[in-house]
Amino acid sequence: MTRPIGKVYIVGAGPGDPDLITVKGAKLLGMAGFVMYAGSLVNKEILDFAPPGCEMADSSAMTLEEQVAAMEEAVGKGLTVVRLHTGDPSLYGAISEQIIMLKGKNILCEIVPGVSSLQGAAARLGIEYTVPGGSQTLICTRMAGRTPAPQAENMESLASHGSTIAVFLSADRAQEIADACVASGRRPDTPAAWVYRATWPDEKAEVTTLAGLADSLREAGVTKHALLVIGDCVDRDTSSRSLLYAPDFSHGARR
Repeated sequence: MTRPIGKVYIVGAGPGDPDLITVKGAKLLGMAGFVMYAGSLVNKEILDFAPPGCEMADSSAMTLEEQVAAMEEAVGKGLTVVRLHTGDPSLYGAISEQIIMLKGKNILCEIVPGVSSLQGAAARLGIEYTVPGGSQTLICTRMAGRTPAPQAENMESLASHGSTIAVFLSADRAQEIADACVASGRRPDTPAAWVYRATWPDEKAEVTTLAGLADSLREAGVTKHALLVIGDCVDRDTSSRSLLYAPDFSHGARR
């Protein structure tokens, strides 16, 4: 077996707040000799974890081939290479194609998880997605656009399950999303919310309903960088008590 020529660390930067990068992610940045980051999606303050003299590259204007070539060159120099992605790389991170191409160049990849805007939005709204007595399922999805999605995963079909839905990368299509949810059988007054740039200094959020979702976003001037949340979990007053801590519920740690 051919010995790998080096490694690229794919690090989740978190949703925006520099304090929400993981300890491991911050340590790797502190050792980095080359950092490639996802443009305006990554808070520039997070780059301050990197040491003086660290080479930086903004990937926003680069093709996949250009990104991989730059990382390959840095690996060839013997540098510690960090590919910094917003949120957690496993959600809409476009990392699979990078890993495949780097592997083809005999370069290993190690993924370091991060805090997603999914968690950042829940924290901002003060909710949990899976509530006692309510939905125990969370669907994470996005509307099909230039990047297609399977027909079986259309919004109306997903909404028909009655589960909590978190919609990424689709704030500009809020009316279409709401219409599909109502067509699936959801009530127009189903609680809904949006969170713009969760955990960033300019974060904004509003709780509304399916019927009011599109107007709420329009009035706030938000067309992108917002996570949409649909489901009864948004209304914190509707959840029932968890059995886990009920006085009459016993388990291994409490009789």
